[in-house]
Amino acid sequence: MIRKAALHLLLIFVIGFSANAQQFPYFTHYTFNKFVNNPAAAGIDGYTTVNLIAREQWVGIGGTPKTHALVFDSRILGDSYILQKLPIRKNEKPRTRSGNTAWGGYIINDANGPISKTYLNGTYAYHLDLGERQVSFGLSMLLFQNRLDGDQLITHDGSSVEDDLIPNGKESFWIMDANFGVYLAARDYYAGYSTVQLFNSKVKFGVNEKGVYELKRQHNLIGGYRFFLTNRIDLEPSTLIKIQETARAQIDLTAKFIIDKRYWGGLNLRSGTALAIFGGLNYDKYYFGYAFEYDFNTFAKQTFATHEITVIARFGDAARRYKWLNSY
Repeated sequence: MIRKAALHLLLIFVIGFSANAQQFPYFTHYTFNKFVNNPAAAGIDGYTTVNLIAREQWVGIGGTPKTHALVFDSRILGDSYILQKLPIRKNEKPRTRSGNTAWGGYIINDANGPISKTYLNGTYAYHLDLGERQVSFGLSMLLFQNRLDGDQLITHDGSSVEDDLIPNGKESFWIMDANFGVYLAARDYYAGYSTVQLFNSKVKFGVNEKGVYELKRQHNLIGGYRFFLTNRIDLEPSTLIKIQETARAQIDLTAKFIIDKRYWGGLNLRSGTALAIFGGLNYDKYYFGYAFEYDFNTFAKQTFATHEITVIARFGDAARRYKWLNSY
């Protein structure tokens, strides 16, 4: 009986942590992945961008959180990189570069012990040119799969316990949701607001009605300002605030230095619970970034910290309409 109660507490903690405290994937390189948190940022700079991300928390301990993502977004310009490559467009007359619409999507796999999720996202964004500024609106449809491996929930002596809250073997199901965002960008600043998981979808494991959990809506605020310190060095402080309903807000404070528009490095502080140092470089159309994150909690001291790698490819010529929006 005690063993079953302990297992109940473990399951509630694991599911509760996944559904509330960190229900949407987090990345230290959020300034490079604004589109993940805000659909209005899709195609914001006029380029076609492909981003690969790998993040592993608390390296050295089995079953700790691991996140892998493939992110894509593109501005639909009259002569965009993608449209130029389509055979059907070869014989058409040249068209204007102006374009107000953008699209994008991502595939994210987020695993945390016995619980894992796969996110599939499709996004449409509309951009309004206001001269020196740009206002954008975006809407995403989100389809994600929740999976729970009940066989991984075992007691200290290696035995399992039958319970209505705990599925036998593996259980999975799909949920549909939506995200909405608005974004303002200028040459030296940007700001945005978004809401993810608009529908407050419900998650249910096992056959017991007590095993139903609601995915709470999350509100994101992002903002940054670029200071052009010298001809070679820029400084970009930024913040990302995530506010979940019925949960404490998470605040990221970041300071990023950009050197010769080719190298970058900086620090990220998250709600006083973790500190990350990150850096990277640009070669031609490719960008390579790495982040080392150290958590302040006692548990993290027994691990080899958290590591995150991002690789970005940007396609399109240098004469894009919104060239001044280049934030790398």
